Amino acid sequence: MALLRILVDGYSLLHNWPELASGHPRHSERARKELIQMLTRYHDTTGTPVTIFFDGAGAPAGTPQPEMDSAVEVLFSRAGQTADQMIERAAHRFHAHGETLVVTDDHAERDVVSGMGGSVASCANFIRMIGDALTECQDELRNYNRKELNRFNRQPHRNLNK
Repeated sequence: MALLRILVDGYSLLHNWPELASGHPRHSERARKELIQMLTRYHDTTGTPVTIFFDGAGAPAGTPQPEMDSAVEVLFSRAGQTADQMIERAAHRFHAHGETLVVTDDHAERDVVSGMGGSVASCANFIRMIGDALTECQDELRNYNRKELNRFNRQPHRNLNK
């Protein structure tokens, strides 16, 4: 069964992916932007919608409001709320509609989600999934381009100067 949505604990994934925004603090805007860009590429490759949850007292100033039909949705917890609570609530709500995957290295969070019947992945496994999907897409694109080039080169060329 295809995944309905991937729910990502943003800071958990950032802390486990030092190659993203290397040299920048894990809670920086730069690190968040690079994570969002990477997960957007992953969505573009797989077609699976992604929601990224960040802890914080609301979104930083200037952050656009999330679009409900957006393929990659970014949400910040409010004061008195955690990203984990938001993930649990979302996993519970989505469960009736199909399979979701929660990505976090928080073992308690993974236990709660799997106890509700949701699927969970460690950050390291998800990073590998992303790498595999992007590599596969790149290989498919390279093969497609090679076939198209061969097809183009085999077609008789008309002399347009006549």
